[in-house]
Amino acid sequence: MNITIDIDSEEPLFAQVVEQVKGAVRAQALKPGNALPSIRQLAGDLGLNNKTVAKAYRLLERDNVIVTRGYRGTFIHDDAEQHCSFDLAGWTRSQLATAIEACRKAGATDSEIRIAFASAMQE
Repeated sequence: MNITIDIDSEEPLFAQVVEQVKGAVRAQALKPGNALPSIRQLAGDLGLNNKTVAKAYRLLERDNVIVTRGYRGTFIHDDAEQHCSFDLAGWTRSQLATAIEACRKAGATDSEIRIAFASAMQE
């Protein structure tokens, strides 16, 4: 697996890892059952903090792209290719943009929207 990190990119480092793993699955460079390096190993190879890679792995696992099997390691999920096509982050941004637009049309200020968002996140 060949992952290249651009530290000057506006895209967060963990998101770069996620997108490159998903891209490798879509391109079939990574196939179901293939082992991935440990968090510590990948972080060392890329010159990243372990927590950055751990966050990427958590998101990939949440999206059913990878599966962690305890001490045996981390592997590409059997249905990974199917799960790489849905962009949860993009969908979330789209949903929020629609809601923000509706709030602005109703006359809410950005400050009121932020306060309402923070309040809703705490519920």
